[in-house]
Amino acid sequence: METCAVRVLRGGAVVIDPVLLFGLALAAGAPLALSPLPTALGAALAAAALHRRAGRAALAAAAVALVASGLRARALLDGAGGLYDGAAALLQPPARCEVAAAIVSSPVVVGAAQRQAGEAPASRIDVELTGGTCGGRALPGPLRARLYGAPLDLARGDRLEVVVDLAPIHLFRNEGLRDATAAIARSGIVASGTIVDARRTLEGRSIGAAVDRARARVRARIEATFHPDAVALGRALVLGETDLAPEDQDAFRESGLSHLLAVSGTHLILAVAGFAAVLRAILVRVGPIAARWDAGRITAALCVPAAWLYADFAGGGGSAMRAAAMLSCAMGARLLGLRPVGVRNFALSLAGAAAVDPLIACDLSFGLSAAATAGLLWLQRPLASLLVPGERGRGDGGAEGGGLGASPRALAQKLLAPLATTLAAMFGCAPLLLMNGETFPLLGVAANVVAAPIGELAALPFCLAHAVLSWAPPVERGCALVGSGALLAVRAVARASAETGAVLRLPEPSPAQLAALAAAIALAWAAERRGRRLAALAIGAAAWLLLEGVAVRAGAPRGALRVNVLDVGQGDAILIDLPEGGAMLVDAGGFVGSPVDPGARVIRPLLRSRRRARLDAVVLSHPHPDHFGGLPAVIEGVEVGELWDTGQGEAEGAGPVYARLLSDLRRRGVPIVRPASLCGRPRALSGATIEVLAPCPELHPDRGANDNSFILRISYGARAALLVGDAEHEAEDALVARHGAALRADLLKVGHHGSRTSTGAALLAAVDPSVAAVSCGVRNRFGHPSPEVLSRLSARGVAIARMDRGGALVWETDGERVVWSRPGQPPSPAPDRSGASAEGAAGDRAGPGAAAPRAGPER
Repeated sequence: METCAVRVLRGGAVVIDPVLLFGLALAAGAPLALSPLPTALGAALAAAALHRRAGRAALAAAAVALVASGLRARALLDGAGGLYDGAAALLQPPARCEVAAAIVSSPVVVGAAQRQAGEAPASRIDVELTGGTCGGRALPGPLRARLYGAPLDLARGDRLEVVVDLAPIHLFRNEGLRDATAAIARSGIVASGTIVDARRTLEGRSIGAAVDRARARVRARIEATFHPDAVALGRALVLGETDLAPEDQDAFRESGLSHLLAVSGTHLILAVAGFAAVLRAILVRVGPIAARWDAGRITAALCVPAAWLYADFAGGGGSAMRAAAMLSCAMGARLLGLRPVGVRNFALSLAGAAAVDPLIACDLSFGLSAAATAGLLWLQRPLASLLVPGERGRGDGGAEGGGLGASPRALAQKLLAPLATTLAAMFGCAPLLLMNGETFPLLGVAANVVAAPIGELAALPFCLAHAVLSWAPPVERGCALVGSGALLAVRAVARASAETGAVLRLPEPSPAQLAALAAAIALAWAAERRGRRLAALAIGAAAWLLLEGVAVRAGAPRGALRVNVLDVGQGDAILIDLPEGGAMLVDAGGFVGSPVDPGARVIRPLLRSRRRARLDAVVLSHPHPDHFGGLPAVIEGVEVGELWDTGQGEAEGAGPVYARLLSDLRRRGVPIVRPASLCGRPRALSGATIEVLAPCPELHPDRGANDNSFILRISYGARAALLVGDAEHEAEDALVARHGAALRADLLKVGHHGSRTSTGAALLAAVDPSVAAVSCGVRNRFGHPSPEVLSRLSARGVAIARMDRGGALVWETDGERVVWSRPGQPPSPAPDRSGASAEGAAGDRAGPGAAAPRAGPER
């Protein structure tokens, strides 16, 4: 009755492997820290389902492991917040630093854009900075940073003297998106910047340095011998450097073939197996060794360090390290004379990784590797049996073999085995793929069936062989030719599959849905009969659908006006949930020269997590890139009711991005509405009242774009929010003269990111807000928000919510009561202005998450 899946024979009873439970519990520490309630509930339900198959001692040990790992993860996250606060205080505004640096990670090439422009690519390095000054201030202690523009000949352990332009990293803290501080907690990196000058003062002599120099040699040979179109693909496959051209990145993701370029367990096993085969062949031919020792055990002992060295050489990603751990367990068992068990090795790899890093579940490559392995362990045989009824899914073609005399059933099994393997891995990875991408490839199975053999039987072995054949140039060139051809064939399959557009767009699973899925799997896992397993899975599906309804309702609340002032860096983006379930978006961030698109990075994932496929109105306050840069990515995936645009961009020319935006919307039949149609009368939109107060009745030709910003007053019941775009003093004065006390609003979106040219005393007196939101970025070099503006707000007792300190603001009203919150904090009532003193509100101290000493992360 023993199987290689989960169950083992113990005293005649079928039980769950306790080591697997322990490993899963340790790995679940990160979800427990990030989503405590759903994870705890899911774990409790899973324990209840497994109590008859696991035993009390095993469940108790798993519970202790889960809690301990969760507490460790939470402590790391809290510590990361403190690290980031220190960096933000030191580097805001961004500063030029003259410091000493020690390289702490392998240099990685990041040069897709440079290669396309005909320039030489440079590398990215992670360093620990010590000593020296930043912006004239002494660096108080070690600080980890990611630097771009480094020479390609560096290695871990090298020490440098560098001049760098440095700023805190962007974290994009928004309610509904994942906590980005996990990346800081795992790496310690709190800042990034560009190298202005660097001088190596000491060369590293560690094993890591030797590995990096070997990587540099292999990289140079790939650049020299591979087909130019296959160079980036080869580096991705061999070195784990993923700087593909954007169109290739999209093609591999949308076709479900990204794993063929990732350094996965298959890559590591093939590389180490090749090493083992060569080593064993040598050892058995050495008479004294073969006579006295078991060559297999010697090979197993040497394969363990070889696995870790190769994983490090291939970039040290989570998937490679997990595979190295699993292979080490198998080799350790062989060394001790035991039979390796796949599930036990898998469990030990999970437990070991989570013991070292309690936030390991936040590593996408590790998660995908573990999920794919789990799918292969538990789903490959049932799927093979389902595809070929009557077979056990052995995967070896049966006793008949694959010759001419093989039975039809055995031949069918051989033909369908790759399909079963692909399906098993894809089913295992599906939840993670949905969490980290908007689409699921419908042709992924077919694309994998075609491309996987090319990648695994041609591209991978020839590319790995190429890496060790520089001493034999003709053979090296031959391997480069075959490897390049195979990689380009895989890319052709990826592009062809992606061009079909056959993808399924699904919402991101909520933590509660993932917890329900885990509980359902545990229930099915523990069931003895097939009917009960199917019933457990049906219950899980029903719970998933029920929780989907809950997520839809939470994403589009009824009977409330919710204004989300988003953290998109140095730019504006405001998502407004309307009382009758509709939504509108005012601006979408963006900044010239930034590699990050806030539309794709923040707004589209946020709409997806809230199950929003339509925006009733999109408002472009004025045609500046920090307001419209993210709009093309946003509108790509949603239905748009209409675009409100001042028209100044078309009249004066606002660049190709703006022009393509209008062209695309017109092609889709979206009405573009100008001030003449919006001014003069309040407009009802999904239960809220929208008043366009400027520029009215039309554009002012003698004013610039900032002073021609749309100014909107959005009200529901007795409460209102005033959004003023980038309006400056001239527009503010005209607004006050025209509307006076009618401008009264509880929330003020401060003009022009808090610039001193906006938010004058007259406007504040007319609006009399209780909360002011300042859309400024942690990396801005303009000194936003201005001390004068902060002083004026504080003097009136206004609570200040800065996006660069604490992240986004969620302001919500039912028409009478008002609450507001910042990411990671529960909603609190809006401050009572009548009882607030200037001293009590000064320095952002009023309200949740607005405290000045806490510099909230931004991405």
